[in-house]
Amino acid sequence: MTTLTARTLVTSVGTIEYPAITIDDDGRIADISTDASIRSDKTLTAGFFDIHIHGAAGQDVMDASPAGLSAIQLFLATRGVAHYLPTTVTATIDDTLSALNRLATLIESPTPGDQATPLGIHLEGPFLSHVRRGVHPSELLQQPSVELFERFQQAARGHIKLVTLAPEIAGANEMIAHATAQGVRISMGHTNATAAETLAAIEAGATSATHAFNAMRPIENREPGVLGTVLDRQEVYAELICDGIHVDPALVRMWLRLKAEKAILVTDGMAATGMPDGVYKLGSLAVNVHGGRCSLVSNPETLAGSVLTLDRAVTNLRRFTGASLDEATRCASHHPAAMLGIGSRVGSIQPGNPAHFNVYSAEGALEATYLHGQLVNR
Repeated sequence: MTTLTARTLVTSVGTIEYPAITIDDDGRIADISTDASIRSDKTLTAGFFDIHIHGAAGQDVMDASPAGLSAIQLFLATRGVAHYLPTTVTATIDDTLSALNRLATLIESPTPGDQATPLGIHLEGPFLSHVRRGVHPSELLQQPSVELFERFQQAARGHIKLVTLAPEIAGANEMIAHATAQGVRISMGHTNATAAETLAAIEAGATSATHAFNAMRPIENREPGVLGTVLDRQEVYAELICDGIHVDPALVRMWLRLKAEKAILVTDGMAATGMPDGVYKLGSLAVNVHGGRCSLVSNPETLAGSVLTLDRAVTNLRRFTGASLDEATRCASHHPAAMLGIGSRVGSIQPGNPAHFNVYSAEGALEATYLHGQLVNR
């Protein structure tokens, strides 16, 4: 048994002052008590959960080897991430099937204790709008279909947990209803949907929006579109890439005010995350990375993912909005888990759950990460 102590513990529902957390030999939380004699100025939060990440450390989840996927997971752990969803990018059907099969093998294999754990797959593409496709190759986009989704899910051996799609495309609502019935969450993204089309998708089961403000129909005075509808509907979650490049800070503030407990921080990180500036791959696409901005080599005006990390997203959110540490870290931990329906066991600090913690200084800087009760080498 080991014990972690702090000045404050941030839970999914509030804070606990002067916590003493007992961790058993299996790396799980055995008990949480309080002790007013504790002398610490640290804050403990849950480990982060990135539900939208394509790669890191020079590796892309679409084609990385087992060693490459391990490198991604090691890097994520050093940035406070305990869990993640490896995220695909639009490719040929055969390449997508192959990537899903490899990622399923990763998920089914034991994860080393010093690495972030993959909890499922986020399928981003090919069910996207040609108008709002962003970097996704137009010639490889597909209409949503139950049949193709089932081919993907079979290759993934049931591990697809989140799908981004454009709800205005023919066949979308049928696929939304089918996937939702299996427990898969649907996020509306890369979409030119009107308000009416968005509401129909929500009625069919869509629960979230992918990287809000980016690659989606903007708000108009007589047509709220997908963005206005998502911001207005309290039950719908919304991702945001909080790097100061993808979304202006004024809109970040509006997003946080409107979405509150439905606000989810993501990175949309690509292989260049944690690497020097240069040219990297996002799936089959060449991406130039310079000064924190990722853009297509073939079209420099088009953003192509990010090199953001979740610890910096939390810091940026606090800087842009004045959010408290507990509010900001929940956006990177409990909120994404709750959207996926696993909030009782992920991003939640309670006895029986794995002892995944981030340690923050009194000044609000991430100082350390514990996975399974063990300190991660940063």
